[in-house]
Formats: sequence, C-alpha cells, structure tokens
Amino acid sequence: MIDLAGRRALVTGGSRGIGAACVRLLSRAGAAVAFSYRERAEAAADLVRDLEQVGGRAIALPADLGNREGCETLVASAVAALGGLDILVHNAGIWTWGRIESMNDEVWNETLRVNLDSAFYLTRSAVPHLRTGSAGRIIYITSTAAQRGEAEHSHYAASKGALQSLTKSLAVELAPDAITVNAVAPGWIVTDMVTGALNPDQIAEVEQGIPRGRMGTPEDVAGPVLFLASELAVHMTGEVVNVNGGAVLCG
Repeated sequence: MIDLAGRRALVTGGSRGIGAACVRLLSRAGAAVAFSYRERAEAAADLVRDLEQVGGRAIALPADLGNREGCETLVASAVAALGGLDILVHNAGIWTWGRIESMNDEVWNETLRVNLDSAFYLTRSAVPHLRTGSAGRIIYITSTAAQRGEAEHSHYAASKGALQSLTKSLAVELAPDAITVNAVAPGWIVTDMVTGALNPDQIAEVEQGIPRGRMGTPEDVAGPVLFLASELAVHMTGEVVNVNGGAVLCG
C-alpha cells in the first residue's frame, strides 16, 4: 500500500541502527535515498551495495553534522545526487553520560550542537527544496527522554525536548507549504549505542520496565517513519509518535 516511487529522501546517521533501518525501509518502498555517515564508511558502502542488489537506489554521503557548513553541504549534495528532495529524516545524534555538577561546557555544547543545532541547519537548508514538491515531509527522531527526562543525561533530554518543540512549531509554520513535520520518539532500542553502554544485567533490568517485555528494534522505529513519509499520513503534522513498548504512556 505504501509506494514512495519517485520520492527522494535524505536520512542522517544512516549507516547503522535506526538510521540504517529507515534507509532500508524507505528504499524498499521505492524511494531514492541519500544518507549521511560520519566515520563508518565501510558500513555505509555495504548498505548501498545491499540495496542496489535488490534494485534500490541509495547514496552514502560523508558529513559532519556538528557544524552549519557540514549540514548545508549535506543537503546540497543530496539534492544534487537525487535531483531534488521530498523527505528529510533527521536521525543522527549523540547520547553521553554526565551528572550536572560535573558536566563541562564542552559536553553540554557538543550535545546541543549535534542533536539540536543540526536539525535547525538541515531544516533551514532543506525547506526550499521540500516546498517545490506536492507534499514535503520532515521527520525528527527524538526520544522518550524528551518526555520524562533522563537522570544523568540531562543534556541529551534537553536537546530532544527542544527538538519536539521545534516539531510542533514548524508543523504550523510549514503547513501552508504542504510540508508536514512530525517526530518519532523511541524508547530503549537495541542499537550499538545502547548495547555498548549497558551490561546484560542492566539490559534485563530495563526490559523488566517495558510492558511488552523487550527493547525495541531499529525496524520497530523505521515502520512509523515510513508511515509518516507516506500519503497515509498526509493530514498528520505536529505529532510525536511514541515507540517504546508501553514504557512511557504519554500519547
């Protein structure tokens, strides 16, 4: 039912985890997909090759989203490679530990720069291109941390909370341009970032607090992203879709 043939998408942080799952699903639905990576060139090349082998079209673009120039260059490169842009999925972000009394300016500023400032720069660059189509889509990947906070990760929670406010503000601002703006807020997801930070006992403890009894998978998040990118969600904007197995009931 979901057919994205002829649509052009840019996914940030697409070489692994949630980003890679989004790239795969958007491509399977027929979209031409450009995705960014920072360091994992081999994984990015593998993903492109896998999609091309099944008839998909994907382009891997190296990018540093920690600064304005990197964000603007990424959008320009994606537009040039794809011939335009219809869908922006901003997934790239960082998650680091830090208690407030010991968190230095560098850690705070880096988190806000990568998680929030990049969304501003990418969106500002992408909107003129999204306006040229009949139905532009902007989808931000946020977090349950934006909704309930997260002790010892206040910088991360603050960045994602601001991103959800940006979602709602831009949804109204860009509605006259036929651009929808929505967010997907994952809870605990089995990614390299999470499994690298938690030991097996901690993972078991986390899963005890999830009504569905398990962490989510990247594919669990990519499904709602695909839906929001499709015509099925044409009248949805300013929404935050929660994907957390029932752990945070805030919808």
